[in-house]
Amino acid sequence: MSFLQKVLIGLVSGLALGLFLGEYAAPLNFVADGFVKLLQMTVLPYVVISITSSLGALNVEQAKRLGIRVGLVLLALWVLAIAVAFAFPLAFPRIEGANFFSTTLIERRAPFDFIDLYIPANPFHSLANNVVPAVVLFSIVLGIALIGVERKQALLDVLAVAEAVVSRATRFVVGLTPYGLFAIAAVAAGTLDLHELGRIQVYVLVYVLMALILALWILPGLVAALTPIRHWDLLSSSRDALITAFVTGNLFIVLPSLIESSKDLLARHGLTDPLAKDLPAVIVPASFSFPNGGKLMSLSFILFAGWYADAPVPLSDYPRLLLTGFLTLFGSLNAAVPFLLDVFKVPADTFQLFLATGIVNARFSTLAAAVHTVAVGVLGSAALAGAIRFDLVRLARFALISVLLTAVCLGGLRLAFSTVLRQEFAGAELVYGMRAVFPLGAASVLKDVPPPDGLAAERIGVLETVRRRGALRVCVMTDRLPYSFLTPKGELVGLDVEMAHTLARDLEVRLEFLPVAVEQLPGILSAGSCDLAMSGLPVTPRRASAMRFSQPYLDETLGFVVRDELRDEFSSWAKIRALGGLRVAIPDVPYYIAKVRERAPLLRIEVVDSTRLDVPKQFEAIAMPVERGSVMTLLHPEFTAVVPEPDPIKVPLAYPVARHDEQWAAFMNTWIELKKRDGTLDTLYRHWVLGRDAAPPTRRWSVVRDVLHWVN
Repeated sequence: MSFLQKVLIGLVSGLALGLFLGEYAAPLNFVADGFVKLLQMTVLPYVVISITSSLGALNVEQAKRLGIRVGLVLLALWVLAIAVAFAFPLAFPRIEGANFFSTTLIERRAPFDFIDLYIPANPFHSLANNVVPAVVLFSIVLGIALIGVERKQALLDVLAVAEAVVSRATRFVVGLTPYGLFAIAAVAAGTLDLHELGRIQVYVLVYVLMALILALWILPGLVAALTPIRHWDLLSSSRDALITAFVTGNLFIVLPSLIESSKDLLARHGLTDPLAKDLPAVIVPASFSFPNGGKLMSLSFILFAGWYADAPVPLSDYPRLLLTGFLTLFGSLNAAVPFLLDVFKVPADTFQLFLATGIVNARFSTLAAAVHTVAVGVLGSAALAGAIRFDLVRLARFALISVLLTAVCLGGLRLAFSTVLRQEFAGAELVYGMRAVFPLGAASVLKDVPPPDGLAAERIGVLETVRRRGALRVCVMTDRLPYSFLTPKGELVGLDVEMAHTLARDLEVRLEFLPVAVEQLPGILSAGSCDLAMSGLPVTPRRASAMRFSQPYLDETLGFVVRDELRDEFSSWAKIRALGGLRVAIPDVPYYIAKVRERAPLLRIEVVDSTRLDVPKQFEAIAMPVERGSVMTLLHPEFTAVVPEPDPIKVPLAYPVARHDEQWAAFMNTWIELKKRDGTLDTLYRHWVLGRDAAPPTRRWSVVRDVLHWVN
């Protein structure tokens, strides 16, 4: 069988096994990871040897020509890839969306450090930690230094033997691709979250189609328009390497194979000379340090995330996105994408969508990157050999077909999304459909304020009173998303509701909730009608003077919930001050009012009912903690939460206790510390505030469970 046949058998059988076993295919991840690591094993040694030997064999004049002409080739390929990425929004239909709070809203990222990425103070550290750009630069320096060495041929002969050994080892490992692909396909088919994939299908479908156009038509078509190499010849010559790159999602591991493919193409079509026949061994590894076509397509995610979050990046910002994005993509995508989201004021928690789409998109991105790498090697070498031809008719035909093909595909997708695949935002269903993380015990809701426990209770303290009564009475406010609120079905849920159940369970007493208004709390707690209040209550100086609080259990961040079109205007306090007398609503919390007036004295602040869940429609913005404001945007997706820069204002949350009881407050402090240490608070925070697993988990479909019923 041919290599392609073996790969197809591995792919199909892996998919079949994954669908059969479902989540039980996860142990095969051990084999999949092992295969990828085997492929990585020989790459860095090959890069060092090939760049050093190939550059060292050149003279000074050849090295100069290499830098200039290959640079022009890279520039042309970058322009094509960026044009494809910036065309993505043409396929996006109109949609509204919002997200839970993300800690990235308040994080400030460190500046991108190009020096650490490219200048290897310790090249052995770069080799050990897979810092490819630094390794490439180190190899280039060695190769350039070798150019002027008189007796260099002896070293070049040794390097040639070493390169042949590493290439042979690489070919052996690549031969294992069908088996590695079997494990990769089985794990993906068995564990892929289909619900998450469906939620972001717009971007996935556009990305897949555009990556295929770039990889299978635009890049090979450019090579065919400038050289005698036919479109299909380029793809067929590097087929095995392209398949391996696609199934593993890793360009690095196929660099040796792509170099050999480039050399073979040039030799078969007579586009090189004896001195330049090994140039791909320099050009391909060196170009790896620069953003490739697949990586540049990731700029499209910033445009998608803005569209998805209903905060689109305006066309006027595209030049800034081009420059900033190009520079940041010299590093890791996982560092570059959050940085760009922050720069362009797109909700940073959409980065989770980038990770989710990466399950599929990374494969197609790597395919485009692999074709880009072959195109650089071929066109760069042909340019140095003087074999590039500029036929205006061929170039015009290539450009016209590329534009028409792209326009038809994007237009067709937009029509399909607008009619068949358009998603209705279901934020309210997501919020009100959230369920408790931990099992809840029985609890009753009191309709009236119970009478105080009397003088005897004051003598023995609140803690002993709770134990003798056999019940813990907790004051709650039923409109404090996401801490305590009522669902449309009348269920009381939220982070602090679960904390109350946990406290009652630890005290081994039953639980009683008393719905109250925040204004009633000081009087009710002072009388002892409730033992404490648990409803996400911020600690402010005025409240601290009226009630005794426990230690803080969480911090909130003061920000604004604003109309989508005003997001940028509220991104910093300087911009807010420039707005002048804009009307801004604020809850009746003097501490919030004082802080906002302190930083933006010209705003027209209007106090609103703090118990309202609804965002006041007559205002452009409302000042409030963004942790709860983000949940409100799920109910009102035309708004978004933003934290002005710099220096976020933190507001602690704590539990006020009854009768200013010192012993009871000390107990609550200890209990809160225990809940922090045992992970309870962190688990509830991730669920109710960050929205992790907000949707009920669904079991992955599989033949072994859902058809044969062999397992539960």
